[in-house]
Amino acid sequence: MASSTSTPVPTRRSVTVLAGGVGGGRFARGVRHLARQQDLDVTVVVNTGDDLWLTGLRVCPDLDSVMYALADANDTERGWGRAGESERVSAELTAYGVGWPWFTLGDLDLGTHIARTAMLRDGDDLTRATARLAARWALDVTLLPVTDDEVPTLVDVDRPDGTRDRIHFEEWWVRHRAAIPTHGFVQQGVERASVSAAAAAAIRGADVVLLAPSNPVVSIGTMLGVPGVREALAAARGPVVGVAPVIGGRPVRGMADVCCAVVGVEATAAGIARHYGARRDGGLLDAWLVDEVDADSAAELQRDGLRTRAVPLWMTDDDATADMARAALALGLEARGA
Repeated sequence: MASSTSTPVPTRRSVTVLAGGVGGGRFARGVRHLARQQDLDVTVVVNTGDDLWLTGLRVCPDLDSVMYALADANDTERGWGRAGESERVSAELTAYGVGWPWFTLGDLDLGTHIARTAMLRDGDDLTRATARLAARWALDVTLLPVTDDEVPTLVDVDRPDGTRDRIHFEEWWVRHRAAIPTHGFVQQGVERASVSAAAAAAIRGADVVLLAPSNPVVSIGTMLGVPGVREALAAARGPVVGVAPVIGGRPVRGMADVCCAVVGVEATAAGIARHYGARRDGGLLDAWLVDEVDADSAAELQRDGLRTRAVPLWMTDDDATADMARAALALGLEARGA
């Protein structure tokens, strides 16, 4: 008589990445590269604090940077936008005196914004619109906005005439290159927002959660400001592993050091780890990766009770970034086992 029992089918491990910007896109590519070797399910939850309405279109810079990177459609020379771009439409808008002339959107990129706006106007939320946009590309990754609500990041700055103003983050970042006196960041409307159901489920249910080496203040930080994100991380069944966004005290990309200075955080591997905090003490992290040049801080954080390891963190290509992700997963599983 045949046995009614069957051999259990091994379940695929799930990995959720919290990411923002170009660096987040590069890291997501590395995690996907590893996933194809190890048969992992990958979800990338992306910052929406940079989002804005411009010339009647909904523009989502971080979501698009991550999507284009995963689609091999990004402009690797400029570091942002689509490859093979033209800018005829932006030139026309400037001629009409519409939009921000210093915030040039390429024609291919505008196609994304027009499509997204049409979907939102037709009743989709941002999660559904993002899924429909991503379906065009073979991403092999689930891409999610952290929230469906509008929570633009604004920056309090001093104008040259001595007055204080509040401007959109993209104006401070792109137009002024973060070079004007700055007093703080505000997430407009965040008190009425909430983490999306899909993002919360992806965080809570992951076998490992990875914090990408994205800006700890205006990428990861703005995500953490959305009600429900910290709670989802606290309730995550898997370990939470962060990757330092600075190497030897310098940002891997962008101006994380400037942002850290605004909020009083030391822009070092150890300083950012302490800013996030250890999960056992009410913070976020079960483990933390730093670069080899910061090995001293790894030993210091280990003594403080945060499981830390020093490995190469330069994202020079997909193989190197996959090695980073592999080390993060191993460290996370080690932390969970302990």
